Amino acid sequence: MANKERTTIRDIAKVLNISPAAVSKAMHNDFRISTKTKEAVKRVAKELNYQPNHLASALRKGKSNLVGVIVPRTNSNFFSSVIEHMEIVLNKAGYSIIITQSNESFEKECNSIDTLLFTQVDGIIASMANETVDLSYYEKIKSKGIPLILFDRGENDLNVDYVGINDYDSSHMIVEHLISKGCNRIAHIGEYRRTRIFNNRIRGYIDAITKNNLPLDNNLIIECSLTLEDGRYEMQNLLKLKNRPDAIYVTSDYAALGALQVLNENNINVPNDIRLIGFGNEPFTSLVSPTISSINQHSGAIGRLAAETFLKRVKTPEIKQSLNKIILDAELVVRNSSE
Repeated sequence: MANKERTTIRDIAKVLNISPAAVSKAMHNDFRISTKTKEAVKRVAKELNYQPNHLASALRKGKSNLVGVIVPRTNSNFFSSVIEHMEIVLNKAGYSIIITQSNESFEKECNSIDTLLFTQVDGIIASMANETVDLSYYEKIKSKGIPLILFDRGENDLNVDYVGINDYDSSHMIVEHLISKGCNRIAHIGEYRRTRIFNNRIRGYIDAITKNNLPLDNNLIIECSLTLEDGRYEMQNLLKLKNRPDAIYVTSDYAALGALQVLNENNINVPNDIRLIGFGNEPFTSLVSPTISSINQHSGAIGRLAAETFLKRVKTPEIKQSLNKIILDAELVVRNSSE
């Protein structure tokens, strides 16, 4: 048996023997419609399982009260916390969010943008995938006059609002901390430099090393995808070096966890033999043994500020506002792995 087509306003009107226009007015609480008719419309709509067509409504009104959110992944505490605080602010302002994840894929990110634009979202708040180099799809958002706010990962070339932490200073802070603990061969395991934030972290690391007159060894500068498996693999390679490092700075807690697993499996004492610092302050960093030092990225503040920036954009669209570049100071949370 074929499924019944979606219930429409015309179906409700037919049951009540009134016009579709009267049904529409009743649903919008129009003062010209009697209370008795409004109650009847609500009752029949419920009986027929009527679901409003929000896309059609958005097309008519030019406003959907939906905000698209694009993140690389939802299974990290950082991104889930950003989304949580973003949603609190937007819900209070009458907006709902649609969450998509790119899984670090440029193709999936482009598909997400197309879907969100088709859904007539009022704005898009995004953190770019690591694969993203071509910015044309983000330019498409701008060309349609839709507010675009980037957070954590974003490119200066787009010239849009941005919220994140100072990645360059974060690396400086980490290297200075490790040097203060007597380390002089500090390895850096980071993402590929094509992404601005990871490029800034590598630059901060290199500048801090040279500033403190330590030798810059390219064997200690590693680029990878920063998965747990990558952390394990790169740590195994570092241990094979004739002159192995006495500290490891990893720009992801997941890869740092993989590195820690290898160190523990090889009976290398952390922090006495090798110190270790991650990035992101994921909850597990305070639960493993030894606990992992990490950078707190202030995810809650980033989510809140990104949402507030969007609301400022839609509140006064007729006024050309100056761009908001909100850069927060990061915090190094020192734990057992680098004490």
